[in-house]
Amino acid sequence: MSATERPGDRGIAVLASRIGADEKRLFDAFDRRGVPFEHVDTRRQWFPAGQHGLPWGLALNREIGQVRAEYAARCLDAAGVEVVNSPDATEVCGDKWRTTLAFLTAGVPTPRTALGLTPQATLEALDSIGYPALIKPLVGSWGRLVVPLADRATAEAVLEYVAALPGPQSHLGYVQELIDKPDRDIRVIVVGGEVLGAVYRSGEALRTNVALGGQTRPCEATAEITKLSLAAASSVGADIAGVDLIEDRDGRLLVLEVNHRVEFSGFQSALGDRVDVADHIVDHLLERAQR
Repeated sequence: MSATERPGDRGIAVLASRIGADEKRLFDAFDRRGVPFEHVDTRRQWFPAGQHGLPWGLALNREIGQVRAEYAARCLDAAGVEVVNSPDATEVCGDKWRTTLAFLTAGVPTPRTALGLTPQATLEALDSIGYPALIKPLVGSWGRLVVPLADRATAEAVLEYVAALPGPQSHLGYVQELIDKPDRDIRVIVVGGEVLGAVYRSGEALRTNVALGGQTRPCEATAEITKLSLAAASSVGADIAGVDLIEDRDGRLLVLEVNHRVEFSGFQSALGDRVDVADHIVDHLLERAQR
């Protein structure tokens, strides 16, 4: 891109290998606004090293696969395409430990967390944190493979299984205190430094994800929720973010994670006409394109 050229002077790409309800809402928002865009299926995309002159000046990264999302963002960035969210934000949000470190650096409250570099070290970390606790995969979504650990015996059984898994990353143990909380969490959507709203999500056991059948209802975006959500999104560098918070029994708010590819169908359903997430995302992209 030349010194005088802006991202908006070329087209907008939407990276996605799976077209779900959220992507369809985004495509409709582009069409309603008369904004030209191109859907780029990352399963068919390849990049020669040193490539420049791509037809897009800006890309919205909606790729569901974390590894493809990271590498697509890096390839496009190297080719001079501005990517939302940025490659750095995509990588930090996709790794729970790096997200935790970003929260701590920014002073964002989060549950006590530790990383064991081997299963045995993880067991010692759990002894320090105390039970009950959780063990989570470093990379993952929808609450998959999050296991509650009631006591040391349970932890030993789980970590024996972990030790038998292939690959060095599988042996790392991301563990966290289990917060005694109401049967719900809070999802906040942030776009371009603005909180669009908040919803409560409730479901069975630990997992409240809408994709797994969780239910949503409106939640007041209080000053504290707004402040924490903006701080969390900023700490990981995410322009478009789904921030997940929980309340302990005393009402104290803690931030769990930031989703860089936020799913917003449940949020949209709960808030209805009060907010149009897809329109806000398109607004933000157009603003970025004019910089």
